[in-house]
Amino acid sequence: MSEQSVRNLFDRWERVWHRHAYELVEACLQPVYVRHEGAETRSVTPGEYAAELEAAHKARPNTRIVVYDHQITADRAWFRFNLFWNDPASGERRSRAGMQTYRIEEGRLAETWLSLLAPGSAWPDVGRQDRWTSQR
Repeated sequence: MSEQSVRNLFDRWERVWHRHAYELVEACLQPVYVRHEGAETRSVTPGEYAAELEAAHKARPNTRIVVYDHQITADRAWFRFNLFWNDPASGERRSRAGMQTYRIEEGRLAETWLSLLAPGSAWPDVGRQDRWTSQR
């Protein structure tokens, strides 16, 4: 797989997150997607993960992921990002800073490692990218 193909994959993945294009999830994920999240490792199918994303978007309105730095290769990628959303009860803006690494197999996301900082955390707004895969 080429680096450009992986960029195209993450351009589609950004549409899933920002435009709620859940119909793209199956084309973005391997049949089993392994997620290492905090103290838990779990496996999900594309259908299960699409349902989780839809529920997360309802629970956290106006979710946006802003990328500040990334590296993409032919079979790996990592992103330093802020996650922003509105609290559904108060409408207040919420945030969490994080890092996420992905392993790609056959053009689809196969495995990810996610590390989030405490609620309310955010990286400085220096280096904000227009799109997740913006060239630096």
